[in-house]
Amino acid sequence: MQKHTLQTSRLRVHYRTNGSTSGTPVMLIHGNVSSSVFFEELIDALPSSLYVIAPDLRGYGETEALPLDATRGLRDWADDIHAFVEALGVEKFHLLGWSLGAGVAMQYAIDHSDRLSSLTLESAMSPYGFGGTKDALGTPTFADFAGSGGGTANPEFTKRLASGDTSDEDPNSPRNVMNTFYFKPPFRVSKSQEDAFMGGMLSTKTGEGFYPGDLTTSENWPTLAPGTNGINNTISPKYCNLKNFAAIAHKPRVLWIRGADDQIVSDTSLFDFGYLGQLGFVPGYPGAEAYPAQPMVNQLRAVLDAYTSNGGTYKEIVWSDCGHSPHIEKAAEFLAAVKEQWT
Repeated sequence: MQKHTLQTSRLRVHYRTNGSTSGTPVMLIHGNVSSSVFFEELIDALPSSLYVIAPDLRGYGETEALPLDATRGLRDWADDIHAFVEALGVEKFHLLGWSLGAGVAMQYAIDHSDRLSSLTLESAMSPYGFGGTKDALGTPTFADFAGSGGGTANPEFTKRLASGDTSDEDPNSPRNVMNTFYFKPPFRVSKSQEDAFMGGMLSTKTGEGFYPGDLTTSENWPTLAPGTNGINNTISPKYCNLKNFAAIAHKPRVLWIRGADDQIVSDTSLFDFGYLGQLGFVPGYPGAEAYPAQPMVNQLRAVLDAYTSNGGTYKEIVWSDCGHSPHIEKAAEFLAAVKEQWT
């Protein structure tokens, strides 16, 4: 595996590669509060017939730190990826997105479906982002999308992320959040790999234009609504709506991989105010009828079923005893599945 930087028409991108440029191109897009370092083991394990490319998205890793205009939804990132692909001279490629990266991949497919040989969605975020919707069609719970956006981040976690905290002294430390939510406990990687992943998490840029972004107040529970800048606002349903994926003109085959015990992307997500309210963790909860949990998995399934109705195909793989990171927690099984998709 090698590391590179490349100046594109939009920004300077840092990325990891393996394999010859003459191989079949595969691009891997990481998720929120992470970087391409989370793919290192997968990159090294993939066959030499593939040219594997794993960029750091803006706001993460060593890519140039430019702020995000949340009102464009995921398009800042998708446009960055397209400029990167153009600068590399790659015409057609297989694309994998993990978590938030899967949303970026879907947005890229909406804009440039003809460039994709296949699409792999790993632990994919809902096509309607995080928070503020109540049914499989992504209907807003309130008109102002209360319960989504920059105010949804845990302030103690954000503080520790910004300070570079590597400890395990507090449940909200990045290390403990990773080991509790990125993986299904008691799964742990080696100490050296854990430290490398910590470096990826702590590379996340913080502030209004980055993580988690700005916010506005709301008269609706939980009194927080999305702002206009930064990462968590880009994935608010106020700006993030990927339902048009179902109607893209060129239809790459889709592989959807997820863990059955994912606590981040779930119909009972511990990152969703609706579900947290049901559990009694957020004061003033108005009840499940007024503010139900967001059915994240069912929302994506509804879009993929519509994709199938329009002539596309998808395959869903669900692994038991697996959390949010199948490529790490089920490394051998994941490798076999993506090799079948890409070779």
